[in-house]
Amino acid sequence: MTTTDRTPRKLHVVTHGCQMNVYDSARMTDLLRPLGYETVAAPEGADMVIINTCHIRERAEEKVFSQLGRLRKMKEEQGGNMMIAVTGCVAQAEGEVLAQRAPFVDLVVGPQAYHRLPELIAQAHRKAGAVIDTDFPVEQKFDYLPDDAAPQGVVSFLSIQEGCDKFCSFCVVPYTRGAEASRPVASVLAEAKRMVALGAREIALLGQNVNAYHGEGPDGSTWSLAQLMDKMAEIEGLERIRYTTSHPNDMGEDLILAHRDNIKLMPFLHLPVQSGSDKILRAMNRKHKADDFRRIVERLRHVRPDMAMSSDFITGHPGETDADFEETMKLVRETGFALAYSFKYSPRPGTPAASLPQVEEAVKDARLQELQGLLREQQNTFNASIVGLETPVLFTGSGRHPGQIAGRSLWLQPVVVEHETDLTGKIRMVKITRANPNSLSGTLLDKELIAA
Repeated sequence: MTTTDRTPRKLHVVTHGCQMNVYDSARMTDLLRPLGYETVAAPEGADMVIINTCHIRERAEEKVFSQLGRLRKMKEEQGGNMMIAVTGCVAQAEGEVLAQRAPFVDLVVGPQAYHRLPELIAQAHRKAGAVIDTDFPVEQKFDYLPDDAAPQGVVSFLSIQEGCDKFCSFCVVPYTRGAEASRPVASVLAEAKRMVALGAREIALLGQNVNAYHGEGPDGSTWSLAQLMDKMAEIEGLERIRYTTSHPNDMGEDLILAHRDNIKLMPFLHLPVQSGSDKILRAMNRKHKADDFRRIVERLRHVRPDMAMSSDFITGHPGETDADFEETMKLVRETGFALAYSFKYSPRPGTPAASLPQVEEAVKDARLQELQGLLREQQNTFNASIVGLETPVLFTGSGRHPGQIAGRSLWLQPVVVEHETDLTGKIRMVKITRANPNSLSGTLLDKELIAA
């Protein structure tokens, strides 16, 4: 098919994993729109199905093969006319295996090569067997993505950095996403302005290690994340800025001070620490100590007293003892988190920790349950502390029930208000009246529209 062929074709995209994959899926959709592809909500009857994969968690590959088994039947029912593509990190790590185990797959494309989708689709139409592209091209894929993009909504995600040079012992990202690379400032600002023109009021900047951002500025100098966000704050109509995911070693003083000085930067930071034990942090190759994390949090809360923290934790990393785990629990108790994500360690093939003696699964499970119990308690405590506050809420759409509108607090909590008028894209003051298990309830105050 050529780019001038406007025959409508149905495209279904399945996205696994992180917000960067959500962004990548949206951009793949943008790439294929000029080829006549229109997105549909289900794979049945689709002309093309893309599974955009994640390789972080255990059994990621088997979940993909399970989905592919169901798609194979659909493809056969359609006389072989459904094109199936596997993209993302599983495609990068297991490209040849995918092609061998699932010979009915037409495309296997790594996360750095999806900008080539139109030409790869043309190749797939011409040859038998899977077309595989898992190279790390010299060019940045962002330079080859179309300028026109479908609206993401009031809250939009914008990838500005990819890859990681940290090589944590448990992580596959350096092997599937490659070395750290940052988009030029001009490219980021241009896309941010387009997002705002399409209705975005909050933009979350994404990267595997986003605070290591070092993009080329308009004058040829290297800009930091703090400098980039300072410039983004000048975009008219953009009211809120967030960024994720970060590494403690890249929390420079300029970025800490940005939380004080940039009024559009939200007082909520996701900063993964993984463990509270210095011994396990060394085993993880994190290159920081638990007290380094504590000092960063203390400094952030000094410059921005309403700062709320989120983090990631792994239980049962090889070598973790009961004493090491207690160090993690101690750090959690001392820090206090508004939100956190916790997982038990799972070996990822090819990573250094996978070849080490493993902690028993029952021990991992018990530690994870204990940690998650404490983290849930802290989240409930934080949410309860918001009750009674009058705080700005950015409304993102309708609530789950008639007569409700929903939005996001400064600290990323879902907020639900009983109100008949659609306020999507507006920021209004709300008095928080109740903390629910997964959201806050509030009352809209009779005040003028505000902007953050």
